[in-house]
Amino acid sequence: MNRYPRNMLGYGATPPDAAWPGGAKVAVQFVLNYEEGGENCVLHGDAASEAFLSDIAGAAQWPGQRHWNMESIYEYGARAGFWRLHRLFTGAGIPLTIYGVATALARSPEQVAAMKAAGWEIASHGLKWVEHKDMPEDEERAAIAEAIRLHTEVVGARPLGWYTGRCSANTVRLAAEEGGFAYISDTYDDDLPYWLEVGDRDQLILPYTLEANDMRFATAPGYITGEQFFKYLKDAFDMLYAEGEAGAPKMMSVGLHNRLIGRPGKAAGLKRFLDYAQSHADVWFPRRIDIARHWAETHPHKRRERPSAMPRPRFVESFGGVFEHSPWIAERAWGLELGPAHDTAIGVHSALCRVFRAASPEERLGVLRAHPDLAGKLAAAKRLTAESTAEQASAGLDALTDAERTEFEQLNAAYVEKHGFPFIIAVRDHDKAGILHAFQRRLHNDRDTEFAEACAQVERIAELRLKDML
Repeated sequence: MNRYPRNMLGYGATPPDAAWPGGAKVAVQFVLNYEEGGENCVLHGDAASEAFLSDIAGAAQWPGQRHWNMESIYEYGARAGFWRLHRLFTGAGIPLTIYGVATALARSPEQVAAMKAAGWEIASHGLKWVEHKDMPEDEERAAIAEAIRLHTEVVGARPLGWYTGRCSANTVRLAAEEGGFAYISDTYDDDLPYWLEVGDRDQLILPYTLEANDMRFATAPGYITGEQFFKYLKDAFDMLYAEGEAGAPKMMSVGLHNRLIGRPGKAAGLKRFLDYAQSHADVWFPRRIDIARHWAETHPHKRRERPSAMPRPRFVESFGGVFEHSPWIAERAWGLELGPAHDTAIGVHSALCRVFRAASPEERLGVLRAHPDLAGKLAAAKRLTAESTAEQASAGLDALTDAERTEFEQLNAAYVEKHGFPFIIAVRDHDKAGILHAFQRRLHNDRDTEFAEACAQVERIAELRLKDML
């Protein structure tokens, strides 16, 4: 099977109603990443110092050496930044989700106690704040297990949320296979939670953010002042709030780091945003676990048969009749690069039409000739396919007067004699009078024009059939 694993569709044009508690127009959720003491450092057994997400421009790892300035910046996050943010959020009455690196939490017992006393959720941010991209799968699986063990030992309860950040292509699957996470956040691909099927497990995904995130103070292009951060958050909030007012509420994630936004000049912009968001009615400020529980209760996952995952015989059985008496189209479509985007009526239609359009003129003519005459002898003998029978009946072609039947028979004969294939029209788009008018008009077209029009009508018929099926 030639299958494309990435999901480029998501909820598409019709996302579900989030139905946030209290009818909130937007759920604004703040994450505070606690990484200080879990970063790359030779003291932690790492080969080099940290070089990521600090105020040191152009920082590089120092192999085999401690980087005193880098360590000091991380220490600021634990010593001062955390407490400034703790005062800010507890004062505002807004709960946080902590993405806690397990080894960092183990080195910060007072901060952990303060998190717990504030009622904040402490999710897992991995065992160490290091790259996972080059970890062998078994090594990463063991690191996830050790992160959970140490987190449970330090916090007193296992984490229900997981976010690695510096993840590998295997991270989401491995975390889901662990089986104990209410949500995983190592994606950035949506404004709403969604379900991911990983083997037999239905795993809830709560997408995170790298743009409404103070990490942009340490990357280019990025923020320079707290006011820039405030303005970006305000613009994002205003857009999402307006969408919520229009009936499509979403989730806004905001990512924070003690050593970055915890600095006074940056924290001022964050405070402005808290004041601004709290000045609006109908805003929910949950922890991520609250969103996960709400979504699981309000939008529980329901597995369904997905076309892109069907074996060939099942795919052909399901869609072989969409193009009249032409199962070869479904046979060939199964061999295309199908993926989640093809698990809808539009997606399957696209695959089938690609095969039809790429077929030889003789093959396409065969598809046209497989269609019955409108209100013809096969219909009278009740020998149409179930789909054709229903379609012709929808336009009243099963209840013609003698004069109407005679007119259809004459038009059918004249059309086939001139063009070499039956007159084809998506009857569900028309009433009986409209069909007759189109018949009379198209009879006078040249063959090439009619061949193109008939093929377009065949595709339209297939689209309507698939929308009924899916």
